[in-house]
Amino acid sequence: MPDMSAHLALTQLVPFAAEELDKNKVTPGVLGFVVFAVMAVAVWMLMKSMNRHMGKVTFEEAPDPKATPAASKATAQE
Repeated sequence: MPDMSAHLALTQLVPFAAEELDKNKVTPGVLGFVVFAVMAVAVWMLMKSMNRHMGKVTFEEAPDPKATPAASKATAQE
């Protein structure tokens, strides 16, 4: 029986909450702006860090020290 009274209480309280809530006046407020600003700054810092790390990467492949000179000459002639 406690479940039935909880159900009745919820059905009685939901209409009151709907009357108090004006959908045209609901805004994210200062907290929403602060959270958005912090996330934007964090993404900006991550992008700066990524660009710095990508600048350190060399894309030129070093020659294989185990390769024989004859094999490298054959591939260079092709």
